[in-house]
Amino acid sequence: MLLVTSVWPSSATYNRSTVPSFARRLIIFGLLVAALLSFASPVMAEGEAIKGTLIVRLDDVRSPVEGVTMIVSQDGTEIGSGTSDAEGHWLIPVPGPGIYQVRLDISTLPEGVTLTDPDKVELPEVEVTEGQEKTVLFPLGEGAVSTVSTFERVGTLFVAGLKLGAVIALSAVGLSLIFAVTGLVNFAHGEMVTLGAVLAYFFSTSPAGPGWPLVVAAVPAILLGAGFGWVQDRGLWRSLRKQGMGLISMMVVSIGLAFAMRHVILVVFSGQRRLFSDYTGQSPVTILGIPMVPKHLVTIAVAVVVLGAIGLFLQRTKAGTAVRAVSDDPDLAESSGINVDRVITVTWVMAGGLAALGGIFFGVNEAVQWDMGFRLLLLIFAAVVLGGLGTAYGAMVGGFVVGVTVEMSTMFVPSELKSAIGLLLLIVMLLVRPQGLLGSRERIG
Repeated sequence: MLLVTSVWPSSATYNRSTVPSFARRLIIFGLLVAALLSFASPVMAEGEAIKGTLIVRLDDVRSPVEGVTMIVSQDGTEIGSGTSDAEGHWLIPVPGPGIYQVRLDISTLPEGVTLTDPDKVELPEVEVTEGQEKTVLFPLGEGAVSTVSTFERVGTLFVAGLKLGAVIALSAVGLSLIFAVTGLVNFAHGEMVTLGAVLAYFFSTSPAGPGWPLVVAAVPAILLGAGFGWVQDRGLWRSLRKQGMGLISMMVVSIGLAFAMRHVILVVFSGQRRLFSDYTGQSPVTILGIPMVPKHLVTIAVAVVVLGAIGLFLQRTKAGTAVRAVSDDPDLAESSGINVDRVITVTWVMAGGLAALGGIFFGVNEAVQWDMGFRLLLLIFAAVVLGGLGTAYGAMVGGFVVGVTVEMSTMFVPSELKSAIGLLLLIVMLLVRPQGLLGSRERIG
């Protein structure tokens, strides 16, 4: 007995003559991407300059330091000075290429904040080349030695892991659903994450944007991210499917698309790390003896609600039933009256919106950067494979498992190696359970 009933009416007969050529679709697709990204272009200084960002960090809490004066001199002559803004950024133009001395005025540091290395109060040889904005670093820390108990450190890292896991899970669900309904491994998914953060930055923080609060700016960013998913499917992937392109070839196309999007974002947005104007410097609150940053808790709570809504959508709605039917057997679903192309488009829209939301949360908790999605992509893949290929619930669980493992590993290994620990977990898990946490065994042959 066939359990899946018709959800959407079948689409009209496909008429190739009414569809624009693939080249035209690709051009329109590229122009739309460039147009969306161009709005996020920040105001950039011209000529040579020295700049930096003052951040004080305690465990996973990063706070910008405002109102600190920096002085640039050359051969004993003062060239200029600048003061860090609310985001900790400062920039001082210099007259041209050369060797400069950069000094931090320690008298302007806030109470309780000092240089971690007092000998670094002045950088004696900062070389600036032609057309360069040279970035320098002054590491800051708390003035007093902080004694943190093992319980507090474990609790703080666990919450940070849940926060990272929430971002990974939001992003991984869309990638897993796309693989389930199309079989495509989309390497451009990381750039969809970056796009959401960049669009939110434009609407909330960029001098060219409207300056909305981030909560408001997130709405159009998510909608545009979902719209970008629709554009990808209708403008690119549907045409390739109808031309009979194989999955390996389509995967190669996705790699090329990822490179193109990443470098368009680099050109337009620049390579500088940028912070949202909202929620940058938050004081931790203590819950059950564990210091927690409010934005981490909000990230976890919102992610759980959204992921729960996705689960209800897949289980309790006709559209969700159609998505599960297409992921199980596209041919059988189509023969039962389901419009497979429309289901695939809906899946792409969902994936784009979820990736944008994940990018916004990643930008809020870390920073907005041109390659942020690419750096997160391996962990997203790890979550999808760890949870079970093609299972949305597996991607959710895998995301939190990877996030917690990555952050907790910093108790034993340097933080630079924490992503490698997440991938090591994936390898071990696949050796023990090749189908993943929630995947099912398949019979071959």
